[in-house]
Amino acid sequence: MSRPSTVLITGCSSGFGLETARFFLDQGWRVVATMRTPREDLLPRSEALRVLPLDVTDAASIRQCLGDAGPIDALVNNAGVGLLSPLEAVDMANARALYETNVLGTIAMTQAVLPQFRERRAGVIVNVTSSVTLKSLPLLSVYTGSKAAVNAFTESLALELEPFGIRARLVLPGRSPSTRFGDNARKLMSDSVPEAYTDFRDRVFAAVRDLSTPVTEAQDVAQAVWRAVTDPAAPMRMPAGADAVALAEALAAA
Repeated sequence: MSRPSTVLITGCSSGFGLETARFFLDQGWRVVATMRTPREDLLPRSEALRVLPLDVTDAASIRQCLGDAGPIDALVNNAGVGLLSPLEAVDMANARALYETNVLGTIAMTQAVLPQFRERRAGVIVNVTSSVTLKSLPLLSVYTGSKAAVNAFTESLALELEPFGIRARLVLPGRSPSTRFGDNARKLMSDSVPEAYTDFRDRVFAAVRDLSTPVTEAQDVAQAVWRAVTDPAAPMRMPAGADAVALAEALAAA
């Protein structure tokens, strides 16, 4: 008898990762939900669920997590941090930390699962990036650069993995009220924003917090990830959420 399909999802403490873990559980998959500080109370009790600690910037943590997880069929790289700030005010230590998580963490997790996928000649990697890579927004230059890097990485990776029966896909969420992006962005923002930017920064923050326009719900992302994992015909880039889909359609029609 074949074992149940298993997905490992990074960044499950909130938002997209948490909802995606719930969604896969509801579909009958085994789920390995990972987060820096494990909290089993965030997800329903289930024999199909394992909650494991994982820091995607730490090689030893990755090895331990994958060893404890056992064989998996899909990897969802969702863990990430935000940064909303004028470039002039970005502390380079914060920029490096962001790239360590958003880019190098994604690469490290992907590299770590490839041997088992290649041996079985099967597996799916889904990288969650952002719709800001479709159309840039102000004060997000460092964040957008990190997500655009993952887009390019994934598209190249898909070509080299195709001969082994392994798929790599992208999910591009829009702006969401259900993530910690704003909190993470403020944590990484420098305290010394030049006064010339403060009015503009405040207007952008207000726009980010405005929920009167279409936004992306966590369920939208979970459904897009599900399709990316289970549908071999899923496109390389999948916008998720009303705002992301509308933006992609408008750009395609232009």
